[in-house]
Amino acid sequence: MTKQVEAIYENGVLRPLEPLPLAERERVTVTIGTGADQPRHSHLDVEFIERAKRELASADSIPTLEEVRQMLSKDKSSWADYIIAEREDRL
Repeated sequence: MTKQVEAIYENGVLRPLEPLPLAERERVTVTIGTGADQPRHSHLDVEFIERAKRELASADSIPTLEEVRQMLSKDKSSWADYIIAEREDRL
């Protein structure tokens, strides 16, 4: 597993700013980069972006922005409910 997370260095210990899917005392490899060195995009879902890139590369056609707008205007579902449910599934 490879995951990029932000952490705070306090009292000689790196403290991640989000929960990690690791077992207690599991060994990991850490690469250090300060805020000035690293682009600020750790809030992005990197796995989702990579999957989307693969899907786009294999797609027969890509809809235009206007086509996407037309499709979305017909969607009457609650996106908020979907996002909340998706976040609950991750916990």
